[in-house]
Order: sequence, then C-alpha cells, then structure tokens
Amino acid sequence: MPTIEIDELRCKGCGLCTIACPKKLITLSEQINNHGYTPALFQETEIKCTGCALCAEMCPDVAIKVFK
Repeated sequence: MPTIEIDELRCKGCGLCTIACPKKLITLSEQINNHGYTPALFQETEIKCTGCALCAEMCPDVAIKVFK
C-alpha cells in the first residue's frame, strides 16, 4: 500500500503539496516545528494514497518521500 513520509524539519509549510494531492490526504499542521513553520501532515483515512507522487514533485524543499 503506498504511503508518504514528510520530513517535518525540512518542510516550510508552503502548502503546495496540499494542493497537489488529488485525494486531499495532506494538510498543514497547527503545530509549529523547531524552525517556526507549520509543516505538512499526511493523514491517511478511509481514502487511500495512490502513490502518484505529485506531492513530492511539488515540494520545493524535497521534504516528501513516496513509498509504493
């Protein structure tokens, strides 16, 4: 089953991945990381990740890894 991993320390909370995800499985956290940003969070629900990797392609900080 595909899944993604977001490096919260690299993420600057730009939100591009939230727009790119066709299933809307990525949201921005309400918690602030060590660098003062609100990082993206992957939240798998009954809707499953397809592993399309659009989120990783959009990430300017290379903070997302996709596992298929």
